[in-house]
Amino acid sequence: MLRNDKNPLQAHTGGATSASPSQVTQLIDQVSTIIVGKREQVTLSVICLLAGGHLLIEDVPGVGKTTLSQSLAHCLGLTHARIQFTADLLPSDLIGVSVYERQKEAFVFHPGPVFAQVLLADEINRAGPRTQSALLEAMEERQVSADGETRPLPSPFFVIATQNPSDQLGTHPLPESQLDRFAMRLSLGYPSQEAERALLTGADRRGLLASLLPVMQPEQWLSLQRAIESVHISDGLLDYLQALISATRDGRWFALGLSPRAGLSLLRLARARALVLGRGHVSPEDIQALWVPAVAHRLQVLPQSNRSSAAQARALLEATPVP
Repeated sequence: MLRNDKNPLQAHTGGATSASPSQVTQLIDQVSTIIVGKREQVTLSVICLLAGGHLLIEDVPGVGKTTLSQSLAHCLGLTHARIQFTADLLPSDLIGVSVYERQKEAFVFHPGPVFAQVLLADEINRAGPRTQSALLEAMEERQVSADGETRPLPSPFFVIATQNPSDQLGTHPLPESQLDRFAMRLSLGYPSQEAERALLTGADRRGLLASLLPVMQPEQWLSLQRAIESVHISDGLLDYLQALISATRDGRWFALGLSPRAGLSLLRLARARALVLGRGHVSPEDIQALWVPAVAHRLQVLPQSNRSSAAQARALLEATPVP
C-alpha cells in the first residue's frame, strides 16, 4: 500500500504565516494546564477546531466547558464571545439587530456575538427551536442573513455548544439537522481525585488563563487547516471508512444512519488527527479513535437495541474488519 509519509506541516514552515508541529503540541500543553486532567478531551477539541468543525459538549454544569473555549481562543489569538441560551432568547440576540441612528439618518447593523471567531453557545438546549435554528446557517455556511443582507463570519469560525443532559428541567432536544452540523460530541466529566486536588489548591483558573500567551496567530492556524488537504488516505482506508458508514444505514444497527456530511466530516477529522500527530497519512487508528465522538450524536438506535448510540457505534466499529 502506497502512502505519503511526508508531514504536510513541513510545507507550511519557514514563512511569516507558517506554524510548526511543536506549536500544535504546545497549544495542547497550554490548554491542559487550565483544563486539568483532561488532555484527551483537549486534544480532541484541538483536532475538531483544526478540521474546521464545531464541537458539542454534553455535560453537567461547572466542569470547565466555558474555560475550555476561552483557553482555546486565548492560545490562538482568536476573538471569543459567550451567549447564554435561555427560553426567552431571540435569534436577533445571537445574530444582531439594525438600529436607527438619527445622526446618520439610517439603520445601522449592530452585530451579535455570532461574529466572534470562537462562539460559546452555553446550554444550547435551554433555548427554543427557533433560536437553536438561527445557528444553522452560521455553522454550515459561515455567514448569517439579516435585514435582507448576507454577512460573512470571521475566519476561522468555531462554535462550541454546551448541552445539559436531556433529563434536566427546561431542556429542548436538538433536532437531527442541527446535531449533524457538529463534527464532534464530547463529555468532560468530573475530574479525578488528583486533578480536583490541583484545582482546589492551585491558582484561580481565570488568573492562569490571563497569563497564557498566544501559541500562534490566526493566519498560522488557517495555514494548518489548509494543510489538512495534503494528508494522504489510501484507497484501502477509504473502503474501510465507507464500510463503516454503509453499516450504519443498512437497518441492522441503527434506525437512522450517517449522512454524507458526516462521512466528509469524519474524513477531515482523521486527516487532522494525523497532522497533529506529525504524520502525512491517515492510519486506521485515526478513524477508530474518532469514530465514537464523531458519529454517536448523529445516530438513532433501534428501539430494541437497549444500548446508547455511543455503545452501539463502538460495537459496530469492533465488528467491522480493518483492511
